[in-house]
Amino acid sequence: MSRGLVTLVNPNKVHPPIAPYALDVLTTSLERNGFEVEVVDLTFHRDDWRAHLTGYFAQRRPLLVGVTIRNTDTVYAFEQRPFVGEHKEIIAEIKVLTGAPIVGGGIGFSTMPFALVEYFDIPFGVQGPGEFILCDLADALATGRDPSTVPGLLRNTAEGVVKVPPPALAARGAALTLNTPRAGREEDRLWQVDTAGTYVRRSGDPSKVDNLLYYRVGGLAGILTKNGCTYQCSHCVEPAAKGGRFGRRDVTGVVDEMQSLAAQGILDQHTTDSEFNLSIAHAKNVLREIVRRRHADPANPLNDLRLWVYCQPAPFDEEFAALLAAAGCRGVNVGTDHVRADMLKGWKVTGKGTTYYTFADTENLVRLCHSHGMMTMVEALFGMPGETEDSMRECVRAFMALDATVTGFSLGLRLFPHTPLGVEMAEKCDGVRTLPGLQSNTATGPIILKPLAKCASMAEYERQFMFDEDGGFRLVCYFSPDLTEAPGTATDPTGLRSQSVQLLWDLIDPADADRVMLPTLSGSGEFENNYADNPFLIGLGALGYTGAFWAHWRDRDAIMRRAGTLTPAEPIGA
Repeated sequence: MSRGLVTLVNPNKVHPPIAPYALDVLTTSLERNGFEVEVVDLTFHRDDWRAHLTGYFAQRRPLLVGVTIRNTDTVYAFEQRPFVGEHKEIIAEIKVLTGAPIVGGGIGFSTMPFALVEYFDIPFGVQGPGEFILCDLADALATGRDPSTVPGLLRNTAEGVVKVPPPALAARGAALTLNTPRAGREEDRLWQVDTAGTYVRRSGDPSKVDNLLYYRVGGLAGILTKNGCTYQCSHCVEPAAKGGRFGRRDVTGVVDEMQSLAAQGILDQHTTDSEFNLSIAHAKNVLREIVRRRHADPANPLNDLRLWVYCQPAPFDEEFAALLAAAGCRGVNVGTDHVRADMLKGWKVTGKGTTYYTFADTENLVRLCHSHGMMTMVEALFGMPGETEDSMRECVRAFMALDATVTGFSLGLRLFPHTPLGVEMAEKCDGVRTLPGLQSNTATGPIILKPLAKCASMAEYERQFMFDEDGGFRLVCYFSPDLTEAPGTATDPTGLRSQSVQLLWDLIDPADADRVMLPTLSGSGEFENNYADNPFLIGLGALGYTGAFWAHWRDRDAIMRRAGTLTPAEPIGA
């Protein structure tokens, strides 16, 4: 007998569609704990979402409603398109249609959970993995227990948004509190992760996530082998949002899940770990199990698997490359970020603050992948502190010499409150000054951030990275003030780095244009790599292409002509 209905809502209306993997994880845990679970997916109801919600809640009376926030915005410094306004509109409609309490969660939500509980005006929130916390909350509601007894739960109280102390913090007592800038990154969230079970993935059930439908229009399915990250890269949200230690999932459970997806006809699967190879012994064991099953049974659907992975340049050895190839890996996306050792120092670092790779590691990775028949996408990220025109030129030359399948160049960083760089910028501003390089397209004055110590609450601290003093959207980004730009650009809070964008375009030989992704000031178009509502990516789905989108990048002109969406390149600054 069901202990009650929990409704999970996906408010993400961005296309091409990305399956809400988190809702499969939560559904699995809730069902194992005796709850009935239904998913209301608005991705395929972009135009009639209100009617879809109205029709659903007219017939259902859930105990609890969970809303997943995958992204707060595009995280693209030249577009700065927020999604949380749309999400708030959807949540407001849900409140009208049902009296059930609402809990927010998801990776995007977890980047600023206190501020978003407040902004959405919802009673509960979960930062990081939610499978155990959500079950505990549902149990509390079903039994009449006070939700303040649910460890790790964020609660919206008359005194503001507070967090029920999780076990790790309670055990450490005063050594670490929730009101320090490092708390989110250091908090142990392993207890929140179901490492033993297999997440159930379904297709064709209208009351659950339809993974095959997403695959047919989006070309990929996500697979998680571990949660959290022990590394402390200065711009990355993963440790703060998911936890600062690796929660490695059971190898058999991971491969069972992959085999289930393949049996449903979902053959292109992409790792969703922070980076697949950062716990390389575990990654190798996952690959070995895939290879074992492929060899043991020629009829196993894993023999048709096309695997795509995110990696860092190191560790990556010959054995790992061979295992990837034997497991059906088609391509490796590597976040090298830069070639200069002085730039990577303090930027791409381990938990102890040490740099863990050099550009020689990237060269080795590309060589190994190509020798084993796997494609590569190598990504550079320009604009960190210290970036100059000369360092950009050096990086472009080195990256293009790699001869990767595709090379992506990004410029500018979206700042989040709990990343090391976001904390550093707030501390340097100290609530009294702005810094050259802080930028927002919608700023109405100097961007002055306050460190957490000078904020009245965690919600106030987080809020300033998304909203201005009047509550309007102001997504804070950063560009190195040492980049060559028109006078005043670095100190103008709305200044656009048009000269740096133009420099990147000028540095690319037209003969190499088919294997390069470049930023554009417009924030949309077939020539840049922003994901949200990108016409090239939507064209891929419409034509039935599968696999990582970058694997088709070299053929983009022909693909877009087939899709009927090819338009002339927009000039820089359009």
